[in-house]
Formats: sequence, C-alpha cells, structure tokens
Amino acid sequence: MAKRRLSKRQVDRIRERQSQRLDTSVAAPDEKQLGPEQAGLVIAHHGKQVQVETLDNGDDSPRRLRCHLRATLGSVVTGDRIVFQEDDSSGIIVAIQPRSSTLVRPDSYGKLKPVAANVDQLLITIACAPEPFSGLIDRYLAVAENLHIRPVLLFNKLDLLQSDEIDSAIANKVAKLRTLYTSLGYRCIDTCAKNGDGLDELRNTLQDNTSVFVGQSGVGKSSIIKKLLPDQEIAIGALSDAIDKGRHTTTHSELFHFPFGGDCIDSPGIREFGLWHLSPKEVTYGFIEIRDIAGLCKFRDCSHTHEPSCAVLSAVEDGSLHPERYENFQRIVQSLDDVNMQG
Repeated sequence: MAKRRLSKRQVDRIRERQSQRLDTSVAAPDEKQLGPEQAGLVIAHHGKQVQVETLDNGDDSPRRLRCHLRATLGSVVTGDRIVFQEDDSSGIIVAIQPRSSTLVRPDSYGKLKPVAANVDQLLITIACAPEPFSGLIDRYLAVAENLHIRPVLLFNKLDLLQSDEIDSAIANKVAKLRTLYTSLGYRCIDTCAKNGDGLDELRNTLQDNTSVFVGQSGVGKSSIIKKLLPDQEIAIGALSDAIDKGRHTTTHSELFHFPFGGDCIDSPGIREFGLWHLSPKEVTYGFIEIRDIAGLCKFRDCSHTHEPSCAVLSAVEDGSLHPERYENFQRIVQSLDDVNMQG
C-alpha cells in the first residue's frame, strides 16, 4: 500500500474541523483574576477542558474542577501532572510536568494522538468474545516494550470458556495464546468480572501503580474496573449481537483511584492499533525473542525474510521462534510505510 500523503491544506482543514468540534460551552476564566499556581492531576479530558484533581493540599481532601488549556501547551492527556491557577469556579492549566511515559495511538492520517501519560503498566485485556487476535496483542506488547512499560495480559470472561456459547475452536485459541505468552515470560492473569475470579491477584498487580486498560471493545475492561470500584459510575456495555464486536461504552479516557492503592486509566476500546510511528529497529525491539537473536544475523541490515544465515529465519525453522509471532512481526514491519507520519 502506498503512503497516504496529505497536502498542507488538507492537514490544516482536518485540524480546523477538529478544533470546531471541541467543547466551548464554558468560558475561559479571566487570567487577571486567577489565584496562585497549584499542582494538579488530569483525571479526564472533555474537549477544550479537562477535569483536574488538586494535589499537595496538606490536610485538605483533593478537590476536582474543570480547567481550560493554554493554546501554547500542546496536548494534555489523562494522567498528566500539571500546574494550574483557578478562580471561583474553574481554572487554567499553565504548565505540564515532565512525563515518565506517554502512550500514543497514531490515527489513519498519520497524526499521533496521546492516550495516557505517566503509565507504569499496560493491562492488555483479552477474552474469547470478541474473538482475540494475536496481531493486536503483539502491537500492544511492542508499544509497551519500547516505552519500558510493564505489560500484563488479562484473560477475562473465563466463565464463557466452559459454556456452550463459545465455539471450541475459539476456546482452544485462547488457551494457546495464554501458553504462548506465558512461555515468553509475560505475566498472564485469569479473571472473570462476572464472578470475581482472579481479582485478588489483579488487585496485587494494580496496587501502587498507574495502569491503563487496553484491548478490543467488549472484552470487559470497564466491567473489571466496575467490579474493583463498585461505587464508581462506569458505563458497562454488551456485545453487539449483529456484528459480534463490542460497542464502545467508554468515550474518553478517565483516571480512577483504587482504595487499596494505585490508579487506573480506562481508555476507549481500540480495534486497530497502528505502529506507523515506530521504526523497523523499534519493532524488532518490541518482540523480545526476536530482539535477542536479530543481532546474530550475518548481515547488519537483514530484513529477516530471505537472507542467508538469518538467525531469525533459523529460529522459525527450528521451532524456537513461534511462526505466528514471526508473521505478526513481519506484518507490522511491512505496514510501517502505509501512512505518512505528520509532525
């Protein structure tokens, strides 16, 4: 597929339309009437405004308020630690603290869209319905590896595996995926939001960390969070019977605090997760077993497709590299030129 190249006029038009759709229902505060600078945490994003929770208030309980963004700030996302000033009813963000990590998702126009900031671990949620795909899982893993974020795989909806609702072939596929990723050293947790199985182990994993739940719509991300936070108002949706894909129940990223310690960010379901912003070298780094052997190839610029003395191809042939992982790796590398990344 040829690169999709947008003219400057097309890019400007897209940005203008996006800007026009932003929420402008609340007027920005008069900066002359603002109070002193305070530390805050972005817990949700609403167009041109974000919801901020105050930090470092001494003995006072944290407060929440809507804040506007200065145009020169750039993108502000859920999880950002910021500096803001407030008036009687709202505030304005004046600075963003340095991030330890930024999870981004490139759109089909080649524009990077931040999803969450300052994340410690990625909770990749998988279920037998909707049917899981290793290609999407491997994309999440590649992102986590490059950001040095700890990935954890949640195999949810265990109750369905024992029911007549799920085809045996899909149940076997889920079991094989769990075996594959466990063999690679990734932590896998079996959960069931419906009956609470595995949630104690999950609580221990979430404690004292900032985690983001990702995965296909309908795999049960919001249901798990609702089970852990029963007092929170979290929208829960059901699978679409017509197309067997999850309906989006989360429309924006939102941060929640766990009473046992730690935070989580619930993000909208992502059915496609492109890695066009990565280089072939970064994709190689994102596949931990390929990363370890790629340096053994005879040629430094080996594409791992046909070259003689290729350590990666040899690993596929002798069975030490899973063929599905190799195919996903090559598919991602070949897709890097699909979209022309915009600055």
